[in-house]
Amino acid sequence: MSVNIRTSATPSTSTLVAAWAAPVMVIGQFGLLSGIPIAVVVVASLRDRRSKALRWWAGALALAYATTLTLWLTGPSEAPSLSKYMSPATTAVLAGVGVATAIAHQVVRRRSTGK
Repeated sequence: MSVNIRTSATPSTSTLVAAWAAPVMVIGQFGLLSGIPIAVVVVASLRDRRSKALRWWAGALALAYATTLTLWLTGPSEAPSLSKYMSPATTAVLAGVGVATAIAHQVVRRRSTGK
């Protein structure tokens, strides 16, 4: 039995949607749930062996999210949710990195498909 793993240089549509969903969810005050599309983006970028630039952007997004999440969980804050914990500056940074990651995925996808 063989397993066929997709290793194209083109990000899939679901990865592209997840990349755009992450900053939208952060801005929409769904900070903790934004970890789901971030995980999708990270896993998809790790599976794609030919696009190293996407790995860097996905890694930056995951690092920004993990840092914020860790500070909330381990800190003395009594904020009931991650979104309530994040300052406007933190929200802007996380959303900005998310948008940059989504744009990088969009550019790679357009270059790969020639559109």
